[in-house]
Amino acid sequence: MGQKKSIVIVGGGITGLSAAYYLQKTATEQGLSLEIKLVEASDRLGGKIKTMKRDGFTIEQGPDSLLARKVPAVKLVEELGLQDQVIRNATGQSYILLKNKLHKMPTGTFMGVPKEIRPLFSSNLISEKGKLRAIGERFVPKGKQEDQSLGEFFRRRFGNELVVNQIEALLSGIHSGDINQMSLKATYPLFYELEQKYGSVMKGLRKTMPAPAKKSKANASGAFFSFKDGLETLVHALHEKLDEDTVKLETAVDHIEKKAHGYNMLLSNGSVLQADAVIMATPHFTVPKMFSQYDFYKPFKDIPSVSTANVVLAFDQSAIKRDIDGTGFLVTRNSDFRITACTWTHKKWPSTAPEGKILLRCYVGKPGDEEIVDLSDEEITDIVLKDLKKTMKLKAAPEFRVITRWKDGRPQYTVGHLERLAEIRSKAEEHIPGVFLAGCSYDGAGIPDCIEQGEKAVQDVLEFLKMA
Repeated sequence: MGQKKSIVIVGGGITGLSAAYYLQKTATEQGLSLEIKLVEASDRLGGKIKTMKRDGFTIEQGPDSLLARKVPAVKLVEELGLQDQVIRNATGQSYILLKNKLHKMPTGTFMGVPKEIRPLFSSNLISEKGKLRAIGERFVPKGKQEDQSLGEFFRRRFGNELVVNQIEALLSGIHSGDINQMSLKATYPLFYELEQKYGSVMKGLRKTMPAPAKKSKANASGAFFSFKDGLETLVHALHEKLDEDTVKLETAVDHIEKKAHGYNMLLSNGSVLQADAVIMATPHFTVPKMFSQYDFYKPFKDIPSVSTANVVLAFDQSAIKRDIDGTGFLVTRNSDFRITACTWTHKKWPSTAPEGKILLRCYVGKPGDEEIVDLSDEEITDIVLKDLKKTMKLKAAPEFRVITRWKDGRPQYTVGHLERLAEIRSKAEEHIPGVFLAGCSYDGAGIPDCIEQGEKAVQDVLEFLKMA
């Protein structure tokens, strides 16, 4: 068996929790002698996954679902035995808001990028000239530059109009980012690969993504899933699987020091934890402080993070005079709206609102408009209601509101992200072996990406400790 090895995980979001779960599972299955500790600075686990129950509503204060096509999350749900609690989103029309008018989300697209010519021709989002330019993508030569911004890549291939009126609304909306800064290679390498292999993104999408089979209305199920009691179900299930003394809440790591054998971790309560290996599952900007004696983590201070707020409004059905048939809309960045998107949660997730009630979830905060997040609840609510009234008739004030601010909550993978990360990791391996980075700042920001990174960090740690 050998001497017991201690592993400390810093951060109790979904990445840290997944790492703790997979470490414990592997240790049990393989009879490894491990001591696992997870330290979390706040008073709760789950990070941005946060579900609130109020007056019969289920309110997500962070993400609201998982992508059904992403394997790591589906696998974890099955391992935890949560399949009977899974709910799928109701499918419905979604829209893009352009110049104060709602347009149906074009069909025949992937992430807003067209793969079919016919729907492009019938779209109201772009002019005839814009359509011809976009269709000409098939004849645009392959680019030579590997990493570039998403904006630059898509403008070169499809022209500016389609990018501004369609593609940007989706990609910026998903990442709360600026597509003119976001790295193609770090966020959507698939599009670059399709261009290089097929000479055209449209052609590549058609070849690799066949048209979905026609679904009958009865068995139509959405691309996303959550749980009957909300997304935090996943967090509680992971926590329950961990041994009793694994988690330390309200405990921050102030400083980490390399010793002859392993690491000493100075905690905010004054105690010291010793670790043979460390998994850093915290936001990138917290890392340089904990390793202040090492310069190679300093570039993390320059990686931007965007602040956003999630604004949930509950209404009685009678308050909305003109309802919209659909599940929500995204706002183009050239509009004068300050909300970036709105989900009609009661339609997308019917079980989240009581009968006769309406639940809307709006988002504010984007590059260039982050100060909105610092306004008071009243000011934010007024801005959101003013924007909503431009698209739907509201006759009464909301019954209640829940505003959740995520300060510096959305790390941005800017051009050159993968190269910078590789260099930092290489220096860390040389100077502080056994310290591994995982989480939304690094190799993918979605929940399934974070679960996968937690699982990979476990393999890295066990290999480092020669236990794999």
